[in-house]
Amino acid sequence: MAIDHRAALDELSGVLDRVDPDAMEVACQMIADARAILLYGCGREGLQMRGLAMRLFHLGLNAGMVGDMNAPALGDGDLFVVSAGPGELSTVSALMEVARRDGARILFLTATPESRAAEMADHTLHIPAQTMASDRGNRVSVLPMGSLYEGAMFMLFEMMVLRLRDTLGVSSAAMRARHTNME
Repeated sequence: MAIDHRAALDELSGVLDRVDPDAMEVACQMIADARAILLYGCGREGLQMRGLAMRLFHLGLNAGMVGDMNAPALGDGDLFVVSAGPGELSTVSALMEVARRDGARILFLTATPESRAAEMADHTLHIPAQTMASDRGNRVSVLPMGSLYEGAMFMLFEMMVLRLRDTLGVSSAAMRARHTNME
């Protein structure tokens, strides 16, 4: 059975159409205002977060991933950007508690904005997509497991990077100059 890519693209478009542009703007401003930014996500969400960290670095921001050897300690003026599509993941909640304890602001991305973790965040960016935790029943995406959420993350992040590029006044040439030459 062949899968029509247009069905997947339509689903992704539908998710992005439902992301609140004002909430995205707040998220972008939090990133732009942060002194240092650490990002975290589990599994494939983590891969999308790693891609965002790279783009933030290309924008000239002090951004990295939790667990990397060069990850700085977070404190006042810093931002923890974390994703938990299903809303509750023990690692995510534990890291949010550490970030909060030490004074960092928290930007939380999720498909489940009514979660306890969302209550711990300074701002929640709702990505209304199916996750692996919600891939049963009536809302079954043509994409497997949590791929709709993860694909929407990628597209949303690219849109946010474009917004941040304009906000920060960073040229495409400056971004390209920060790209590694060690490939």
